[in-house]
Amino acid sequence: MNQALHLDPSVDTNAGFVRIEHLSKRFDGVLAVDDVSLDIAKGEIFALLGTSGCGKSTLLRMLAGFETPSEGSIHLGGLNLGSLPPYQRPINMMFQSYALFPHLSVWDNIAFGLKRHKAPKAQMADRVDQLLNMVQLAPYAKRKPHQLSGGQQQRVALARSLALEPQLLLLDEPLGALDRKLRGQTQFELKSIIKRVGVTCVLVTHDQEEAMTMADRIAILNKGQVLQVGAPGDVYETPNCRFVADFIGNVNLFDGVLEEDAPDRCVIATKQGRFHVGHGISGVLNMKASVAVRPEKISLCPAAGAAVGKNCFPATVIDCTYFGSSSVYRLGLAAAGEMQVSVANTQRHGDTYPVGAQVVAQVSDEAIVVLTR
Repeated sequence: MNQALHLDPSVDTNAGFVRIEHLSKRFDGVLAVDDVSLDIAKGEIFALLGTSGCGKSTLLRMLAGFETPSEGSIHLGGLNLGSLPPYQRPINMMFQSYALFPHLSVWDNIAFGLKRHKAPKAQMADRVDQLLNMVQLAPYAKRKPHQLSGGQQQRVALARSLALEPQLLLLDEPLGALDRKLRGQTQFELKSIIKRVGVTCVLVTHDQEEAMTMADRIAILNKGQVLQVGAPGDVYETPNCRFVADFIGNVNLFDGVLEEDAPDRCVIATKQGRFHVGHGISGVLNMKASVAVRPEKISLCPAAGAAVGKNCFPATVIDCTYFGSSSVYRLGLAAAGEMQVSVANTQRHGDTYPVGAQVVAQVSDEAIVVLTR
């Protein structure tokens, strides 16, 4: 049953159980994947995140063997996958549509790959029952897919993908067919099952919340290139460029120039005002730079009686949107432009600022990220 083939036991799985080196793919001369190199540890859930057409699905299809790289190599546990067709790779892929067989029961859907590999009947029955219990669908074993909810179908597809004990599991937009509420619930279930099995997983998604919830690390792709790789918190808190800052979560971005720079501080001058940052950037004075500030890291106070100092921006409330757990204020800054501020609704009847209210937005110097590209 195990698809391990002859993986190299000496491979350092901390350095890279999956090793992608200088991988490129061209379609009619156009680069869909551009010189991508990635190392993925054994047992890691690794997300490829980006907009449609960024190259993430092409990269996944090259891992699966459905596309041939134009350049570069892919190694799995020390095994070079370049010459192996999809059916010989110790890899399984779960598609967004789940691709369940409508005429087969849940049990037979999960057993399908085992039957094709001629697994002994007793061994196959034990494996299918084990997976049914793992995904909590044992009572539904005799049902057909159309008799299940979307989340249950998704778990059947996952169980079928794990039946042959793949060394690498590929998930292509696995929750895209579910509604928002069910998708949120299923993210945790899916992650829990994958972690329990211990299989290495590469997840492709355009949904940043899905990537942040499920993945140990995330690679942000744009135009076929990897812009940043890191843990969800690192990518969110310390984006390395404007695209990543703008793509992950909500952010205020202001363009300016470097006015002062020292080892422990710098100042970025923008049309919206001067941002005093709690670290230096070792830049060149008057170089172009942008500041990124997350809306939830800005505090508001009434303008009346407020002491306006560094990183304090007088503003007028233009709009307020209530989201239950938080309210997002759109501010018109006195100097120029706008700013978004997210305020947690910690009390049932909290204080709010009405449209037209005069406020001061305060930003900590540690909350500001300076971007130079």
